[in-house]
Amino acid sequence: MSAILEVPATGHSVPAAPGLPAQGSPVERLAQLLLEQGQCDARTLDRGRRVAEESGTRLDTVLLQLGLVTERGLADAYCALLGLPRALPERYPAEPLLPDRLAPRFLREVRALPVALEEGALVMACVDPLDEFVPASVAAATGLRVRREVAVPIELEAAFDRLYPSETNSGPDQQDDTPLEEDAERLKDLASEAPVIRLVNQIIQRAVETQASDIHIEPFEDRLRVRYRHDGVLVEMDSPPARLIPAIISRVKIMARLDIAERRLPQDGRIKLAVRGQEIDFRVSTIPSLYGETVVLRVLDRSAVVFDYGKLGLAPAVVARWTERLELPNGIVLVTGPTGSGKTTTLYTGLLGLNSVTRKVVTVEDPIEYQLRGINQIQTKPQIGLTFASLLRSILRQDPDVIMVGEIRDLETAQIAVQAALTGHLVLSTLHTNSAAAAITRLRDMGVEDYLLTAVLRGVLAQRLVRRLCTECREPYEAPPALIERFGLEARTAQRPITLFHARGCAHCRQTGYRGRQAISEFLIPDASIERLIFQRTDHSAIERAAVEGGMVTMFDAGIDAALAGQTTVEEVARSIRAEN
Repeated sequence: MSAILEVPATGHSVPAAPGLPAQGSPVERLAQLLLEQGQCDARTLDRGRRVAEESGTRLDTVLLQLGLVTERGLADAYCALLGLPRALPERYPAEPLLPDRLAPRFLREVRALPVALEEGALVMACVDPLDEFVPASVAAATGLRVRREVAVPIELEAAFDRLYPSETNSGPDQQDDTPLEEDAERLKDLASEAPVIRLVNQIIQRAVETQASDIHIEPFEDRLRVRYRHDGVLVEMDSPPARLIPAIISRVKIMARLDIAERRLPQDGRIKLAVRGQEIDFRVSTIPSLYGETVVLRVLDRSAVVFDYGKLGLAPAVVARWTERLELPNGIVLVTGPTGSGKTTTLYTGLLGLNSVTRKVVTVEDPIEYQLRGINQIQTKPQIGLTFASLLRSILRQDPDVIMVGEIRDLETAQIAVQAALTGHLVLSTLHTNSAAAAITRLRDMGVEDYLLTAVLRGVLAQRLVRRLCTECREPYEAPPALIERFGLEARTAQRPITLFHARGCAHCRQTGYRGRQAISEFLIPDASIERLIFQRTDHSAIERAAVEGGMVTMFDAGIDAALAGQTTVEEVARSIRAEN
């Protein structure tokens, strides 16, 4: 059969079993399987059945739409129920198969893609393997026997966008290439259209699925650039059409409850969504730029963040000294590093260790990134005068034991934090400095007196995040003599020959060679020699040398040790710390 399989003009929808399926039907067996696998509980299934009865929609579809099961979990359940393999991302072809017989519009509508021709059969990756219409229609159109594999929706959508770019985001309402009008009502209408909603949801879902930490949406003259930050490095994705720039940005602003009519000033907001069955928070920031508004969404996935020192990668010796300092009844303990170096995660991990019925723990944050059970968290609002300093002053009247200040930004906040520490409180906070020793000189530059600094400072943890090598594809190599000499590797390890590792790249790590990140750190505890240097008003280099003599392992040395252990690479350590050793 040579005719192209098209969708009827009225559109085709997969037949849905109205109400509750009969006992023993595939959908009901699937529900039982989801229950046995622990992907949902009996209460969740009852809720899904009620909605299915009311809407006339299949139970599995309802569970997915309500975010009660994840797409990947449902796909695995289909595989177990039907004995079918799952179509992995590398399974999708480089070029469309049988484009003369299977129209993209039909494939998009039924959510299926041909992935291979094997032994006279056409292998189809199907999002809904219970739908018999798809294999029957494809077999009739191609004259081939059809074998099914189960597709995860986001992976199939990504493959479809790559194979049929001209069909992506196309529709009768998007054929006009004229620039979109900039008035607020028009933008609101455009942002509410189904293709724009679908596209923005797809951008967000793909970020969560690939465990991106940030989404960057940046308008330029001829295109809208979308980039995800994976393990601290930005990666560019497929660009949506330039004519959709105002609509996409307005859609994000509507979701974050921002003023879409205000395009001259920066705005901040939050989005809370159920993505792939998980509640995810997004912190949204917009800033006006030359060709529109630049939007950045920080992905705050509570399920992907583990508040555990071992998972963070902090060295056991550092953890021991850090936790020892946190057990002190008063004083200031600081975490330093640039933006995105994991300071807040380390502080939260420490706070959870301190959280108990016998302690009152209060935090002042801007913004509150993760909600911690049992801890009083307060959000600053500078526009109404609710600053770090004013809140800190009020919190002291609430009789707290432990106070976390999101960041010491000015002298007023620093002075109140010092007074809190002097009056019997443990204060945790962050500073933006490049090393532990530099935190001391930064506080001095702010105006904190030397005698106060030595009286309250209990410890400074400086850290960076480096990318972890993928254990599936890392490649060992013998360290060259120049590298051994430059970093003194012979004194650092007894291993001969000295082995380091290259990042290669495989399917497990998105071909980057790295998978996840870990912290490398240094922990400075002021001793008598450092206190003398503070009174002498020496620079941070002298303080760092004294700390090293007292037993501190510098961040760079900790990074090289991690590279020798096969956890990261020397290049990654040098990139993250920018050391000039």
